[in-house]
Amino acid sequence: MLISLVTLHENGRKACLIKGDGKHSMGKEQAKKKKTEKTEHGRHYNMQRIKSQDTSIELKLRKALWEKGYRYRKNVKDLPGKPDLVFAKYKLAIFCDSEFFHGKDWEVLKPQLERGNHADFWIGKITRNRERDDEINKKLLFLGWTVIRFWGKDILKNTDTCVKVIEEAIFDITMSDGDTET
Repeated sequence: MLISLVTLHENGRKACLIKGDGKHSMGKEQAKKKKTEKTEHGRHYNMQRIKSQDTSIELKLRKALWEKGYRYRKNVKDLPGKPDLVFAKYKLAIFCDSEFFHGKDWEVLKPQLERGNHADFWIGKITRNRERDDEINKKLLFLGWTVIRFWGKDILKNTDTCVKVIEEAIFDITMSDGDTET
């Protein structure tokens, strides 16, 4: 005995045919097309959710700094690269970089990407990100800013150490400003 059930979505398209034994009845081509659509939709969905602001690593560092009494501006559009955190008084720009998109351990990551899917796209993208990071560092240094870049896992695992690095940079900037004013 074979029972067929057709489920329609709001847009009127067939969702699936179900046999009496509970298995889906679908040809190989139809199954392949459905899998591809699902994969592409899933990839698109995941990539849309990769944020450029207020990431978990940024939030963790900001919270730790705020609790210590430090006040900062975030994502300042007037500066090259739109730093994640800015201490304008000290001309200190801080970036929170994810390991993958900014190419941490590039010598190890690049060969892995070469073996994966869409190798040309990812290698080009990450190479360009690394070049852009260098350009931004140079522009900010030329404008008299101090630049600190943290890797995401360093922030997550060693937040206190990252805060100490920022505190030391502020101390060094404060001391060097005191030397020039005298």
